[in-house]
Amino acid sequence: RLQSRREGHVVLHIGHGHIVHGINAIGLQVVAIHVVAPPLRPRPSCPVAPCHAAASALPLLTVAAVIGGIVIGTVLAIIRIANVPILAWIAAAYVNFFRSLPLILVIFWLYFLVPLVLGRPVGAFSSVLIAFVLFEAAYYSEIIRAGIASVSSGQVAAARAIGMTYTQCMRFIVLPQAFKAMIPVLLTQAIILFQDTSLVYVVGLKDFLVSAELIANRDQKLIEMFMFVAVVYFTICFAGSLLSSHLQRKLST
Repeated sequence: RLQSRREGHVVLHIGHGHIVHGINAIGLQVVAIHVVAPPLRPRPSCPVAPCHAAASALPLLTVAAVIGGIVIGTVLAIIRIANVPILAWIAAAYVNFFRSLPLILVIFWLYFLVPLVLGRPVGAFSSVLIAFVLFEAAYYSEIIRAGIASVSSGQVAAARAIGMTYTQCMRFIVLPQAFKAMIPVLLTQAIILFQDTSLVYVVGLKDFLVSAELIANRDQKLIEMFMFVAVVYFTICFAGSLLSSHLQRKLST
């Protein structure tokens, strides 16, 4: 674009640079070319960037909740079948209490209750992990208790007859067989737990579903993103179900 003409020079501005031409009697001659690079514009920040760390921590939440639930559930199952009525009653009350509540309510309660008990604020991830462990322990307790009941009482009597204590009998005789019989059910409960991780949004954690929603709103592709989320959840859960069925058939033979 012709910008100015002075003292026999023509200055042309092209984009963010300019070209200076000298005009003499012979014709147009280029004297100098000055190109100024356009200023770099910062890329717009992705609205889902802050949630990548939280979303990537959800597999850790699932694994930790399964391990913690099985450990506490095993203790509760042993207490319930022990010959100590008061302890059995407390364990039964715990199991019935948590199995009578929706998980989303337990997550919401513990998010506010844990800081009050500890006297200091805790992160949303820590409170959610505690809620999942306590909630799943009630369900794992009943699964493991059913596995213990499936072991023949004759094996327990034989173990006690050879001088094994109650703890040794449970550790070496009963629990290994109970866990072996309950592996498919334990895996099914873990799949349910993985699906329930989508409830962590109530305390501000951004899971896989929330991250997909943010991307969908940013790119205006709601149907595509939610279809992708459905495929991912279906693939993981269906693969787990196939594994559970395979283990059940293998253990039953």
